[in-house]
Amino acid sequence: MEDSPAFITVPASNHTQHGHSGGSVNQSISGSMPSDWGQEDNDTSGSYGLQQRRGRRSRIPDKPNYSLNLWSIMKNCIGKELSKIPMPVNFNEPLSMLQRLTEDLEYSELLDRAAHCSCALEQMCLVAAFSVSSYSTTVHRTGKPFNPLLGETFELDRLEESGYRSICEQVSHHPPAAAHHVMSQRGWTLWQEITIDSKFRGKYISIMPLGNIHLLFHSSGNHYVWSKVTSTVHNIIVGKLWIDQSGDIEIVNRRTKDTCHLKFSPYSYFSRDVPRKVTGVVAESDGLAHYILSGTWDDKMESAKIVESSRGCVGSEVKQKTVYQTLPPKLLWKKYPLPENAENMHYFSSLALTLNEPEEGVAPTDSRLRPDQRLMEAGLWDEANAQKQRLEERQRLERRTREAQANIALEEGREVEGYRPMWFEKRMDPDNGESTFIYRGGYWESKEKQDWSQCPSIY
Repeated sequence: MEDSPAFITVPASNHTQHGHSGGSVNQSISGSMPSDWGQEDNDTSGSYGLQQRRGRRSRIPDKPNYSLNLWSIMKNCIGKELSKIPMPVNFNEPLSMLQRLTEDLEYSELLDRAAHCSCALEQMCLVAAFSVSSYSTTVHRTGKPFNPLLGETFELDRLEESGYRSICEQVSHHPPAAAHHVMSQRGWTLWQEITIDSKFRGKYISIMPLGNIHLLFHSSGNHYVWSKVTSTVHNIIVGKLWIDQSGDIEIVNRRTKDTCHLKFSPYSYFSRDVPRKVTGVVAESDGLAHYILSGTWDDKMESAKIVESSRGCVGSEVKQKTVYQTLPPKLLWKKYPLPENAENMHYFSSLALTLNEPEEGVAPTDSRLRPDQRLMEAGLWDEANAQKQRLEERQRLERRTREAQANIALEEGREVEGYRPMWFEKRMDPDNGESTFIYRGGYWESKEKQDWSQCPSIY
């Protein structure tokens, strides 16, 4: 049965009105065409336009038409952790999970704009749009990214185009966890540690990213924290694979205690709502709502400033709801068009097409140097599968060696030293007492010197 909407549009002469009840959010906006906060729809000053002018590659080899029955591999794996299921590259895309994590920066210009906001609530709207934008590249991306090897890294140096440098490292293999650090010259720093919990449920696969994303704006000290929603890949047994995003995101500004509650509505065949809908409310620390957010995770997000709110019921419903009057909506974010021929290139965005482009001077552990992924991108899938099997067997052997060494240390009464990542270290979060991997520094200095002598040999 379809839930009754928490937001309802009712006629208003000068403002748009919305009704709200409870924690979930659902909105319908009518009125004038949206305007943007300082950026037009066709602006190419962001990373997309600069990337085109820089001359990075804009295509990769077309995906070969290999047929392989996914169910024949998955039927004995129901309920298992997905990272422990050996999968041929036929179901992959030629990017690692570290590169997929870096794709969160596709719309980094939203954070550049947010860094210039004098109002923390307006800044929160842009941060919320950024958190939604990271899902826009996933709508057709049913291929599984490569599981990174322990110690694998991925750097993205976009100082020239976009003002930031990004470094990721796989810090744990079981459970698979990656740490990520981004420093921008345009007024912000982002970091996250994400552990992927993925289960095969029979008809679908659930991917649940665990961990928090942190974003700090240098000038104001506003520190935002949020987590990711659940991704679901449907039609594993029969039919065309498709992806949905569902769940709630709670963004908190630790300095001001302002919040934004976002709801990603799961797809329902019986729902009258637009597919892939996202709605939200931005509120001060005392709970007073200031902005209504609405849009879809695969297209755009808008914000509407609340000018008045009142309590009342609508129609035959007895349950009281808050009715918001808002100004006409403003465009926060709009998705870039996919490149030409994207359907034959794993539906990669313009940024994704460049992520595996060979670059000189990167660490020997960089994902671009991973042989099975490189062979898969070139369309040599049989050779890629052979390399993938070799790398995974080598990793299993190294894990058994570490476990044997730990057992010997225990028997001899010595302290057991676990695996230590190269560029990240565990530190305690003073706000919640949890330990998380934080960038310890040194990567870009090592790159400058071209001194990778401390890096492990993983390929």
